[in-house]
Amino acid sequence: MGQFAPQHTLKKLPPRREKVETIEILRGVNKASTALAELKGIAKTIPNQAMLINAIILQEAKDSSEIENIITTQDELYKALTVVSSKVSSETKEVVNYRKAILTGFDTLKKQQFLRVNDIVAIQQELVDNNAGIRSTPGTVLKNETTGEIVYTPPQDKAEINDLLSNFIQFFNERDEELSPLINLAILHYQFESIHPFYDGNGRTGRILNILYLILNELIDVPILYLSSYIIQNKQEYYRLLSHTNKTGEFEEWILYMLKAVENTSKSTIEKISKIKNQVDLTIEKVQNQLPKMYRKELVELLFEQPYSKIEHLVTKLNVERKAASRYLKSLEEIGVLKAHKIGRETLYINVGLIEVLKQ
Repeated sequence: MGQFAPQHTLKKLPPRREKVETIEILRGVNKASTALAELKGIAKTIPNQAMLINAIILQEAKDSSEIENIITTQDELYKALTVVSSKVSSETKEVVNYRKAILTGFDTLKKQQFLRVNDIVAIQQELVDNNAGIRSTPGTVLKNETTGEIVYTPPQDKAEINDLLSNFIQFFNERDEELSPLINLAILHYQFESIHPFYDGNGRTGRILNILYLILNELIDVPILYLSSYIIQNKQEYYRLLSHTNKTGEFEEWILYMLKAVENTSKSTIEKISKIKNQVDLTIEKVQNQLPKMYRKELVELLFEQPYSKIEHLVTKLNVERKAASRYLKSLEEIGVLKAHKIGRETLYINVGLIEVLKQ
């Protein structure tokens, strides 16, 4: 739950230029831009982008949901994505929905090259699994979870919420030739969380919009930079600065926080991509040496698209028969690349090396 102060009137975007472009902020933009450009470059060295998108989206889905106290384990999450089961916990289902919502937003942005307010509503619906939509009933307040004290009252009137959202999406879609998109990212994130347009899922929707904004502005090509891990580590500061900006209208500290989040997360994602790439190379070498007749580049890449594989994945993606798919997976288990894991009648094969990288 957000912990920022009771609000007076939320101003429309953009804020005054001198409030958001100080010398300190421009230094922060420099560092964040450099790290982000390096991330964009290294991501292109992975030939199969699905490997990256899946691995990093799963991590983000878990971390972003954790900010909202929706806790699931990685193992539960991977199984839920691989096996059709009614036994999935509600927490895991929420994390799986988050992943779907990111991909919905990404697909929409690729097709349109812009977002509409209705697209934000569609992302939020995918997240929370209901169609309550934009708040229409007054009474939403944000409370301190410990004391129960009301710390922030977002706009209550539906017409005002719609007006602020129209202003938000216009600012989101505009290309600003003068101001860095990274500064605008911080402003947009603050504004969306302050509008708080939904009954539920505002934080997670806002974090998805962050990544879509970076893609829209061509700072990255695919959804692989997520700020949730940084926000978890600095959660109190995140809410303190939202509150400070809301009370004072001063943006500098908030923007510096978000720039730091972009810089740090870019660096840690570069490290994770390097480890995944290294693991792919090691696996290729192992399969070429120990199973030369079976080696296919597409087969190894497929093992890295999801941490868990099953026969159907190989049948569908590699266009092979079930018997051949089963033989491949068993042989890969024998040489230690995969580890079999039985769930009900189904056998899943865990990519041991990839799981280790993702758990770090």
